[in-house]
Amino acid sequence: MKILYAVQSTGNGHIIRANELIKILKKRAEVDVLISGTQSSLKLKHDVKYRYKGLSFVFGKRGGIDFLKTLKLFNPITLIKEIYNCPVDKYDLIINDFEPISAWSSLFKRKTNCIACSHQFSLLSDKTPKGSKVNLIQSFILKYYSPTKKGYGFHFKKYDKNIFTPIIKNNLRNKEIKNGSHITTYLPSYSDEYLFAIFSKLYKQNFHVFSPYTKHKYRRGNIAFFPTGYEEFEESLLSCLGVICNSGFETPSEAIFLGKKLLVIPMKNQFEQHMNAVALDEMGVKVLKKLNEKSIIKIRKWIKKENLVRMSYPDENKKIIDKILIDYIREKSNNKISNSVKNFINPRDTIL
Repeated sequence: MKILYAVQSTGNGHIIRANELIKILKKRAEVDVLISGTQSSLKLKHDVKYRYKGLSFVFGKRGGIDFLKTLKLFNPITLIKEIYNCPVDKYDLIINDFEPISAWSSLFKRKTNCIACSHQFSLLSDKTPKGSKVNLIQSFILKYYSPTKKGYGFHFKKYDKNIFTPIIKNNLRNKEIKNGSHITTYLPSYSDEYLFAIFSKLYKQNFHVFSPYTKHKYRRGNIAFFPTGYEEFEESLLSCLGVICNSGFETPSEAIFLGKKLLVIPMKNQFEQHMNAVALDEMGVKVLKKLNEKSIIKIRKWIKKENLVRMSYPDENKKIIDKILIDYIREKSNNKISNSVKNFINPRDTIL
């Protein structure tokens, strides 16, 4: 069986999930990897056969998406060419982690073998928390950014069938958890200067800030700034007092799994993160609407408060991959049987 694993690189969660699932897939089938987008600060740990510009949302420096830079990166001619040239017809199955090029190519070429395997797919379920009603634009983006009719989702809880709990890196599962004195911080939509202006006011508390704008580790007062990467972030996370991050999916999931105190701040104009914030709030996680001078008092209170939420997310990675492959084989077998019956029966025959 030939499988194309397609992953987008806007944010790091897709990359981390791909790292864990692809290595299991490679033990069961022949796998090629496709990646599109430009906004991940982590590298995929597997060889990539196809790289596309795709569709990327560019992070700003004050807590949201920079729509001007996002529009500047958008090239409709390049996008159409990438969709047209994407070789989805060479594969038996396309596993798609919210990746638009392979999804749209499958749609236009009438390939029904493209299935979703993403956090975003879980948000299409009526049973997942969403807070205020999702507007038409948000609903349109969720359905058509990477259009797939079938799939498997990931969320903080198993809200519906075919929704699994988060993929947790084996590195975190197998290492000792410590309780240090620093706060691990990952807010990539804020500049280093903006974060320093806020967290330097909490001068009695040490912070580890991981930033896409930082190339080399350095310290300013009570804040140590780090470039984003696997090892140092994992070590900081394992030994921290608590975690402050956007309400994405991967980092909050890891903090909850490790039993670390968690505070999340949804990225502005990022409705998926606002949905995640609703789910996290229901679980007892502290949520701030924005990060500004007024947030300092709230953060100080959160630091002093216990406020722990912990979930023992089981390692279901092999189970997930096996279910995807078994479901695909069953559907393909049923289609073959159905077509054989149609060919066997003469349409002029009368069945009594």
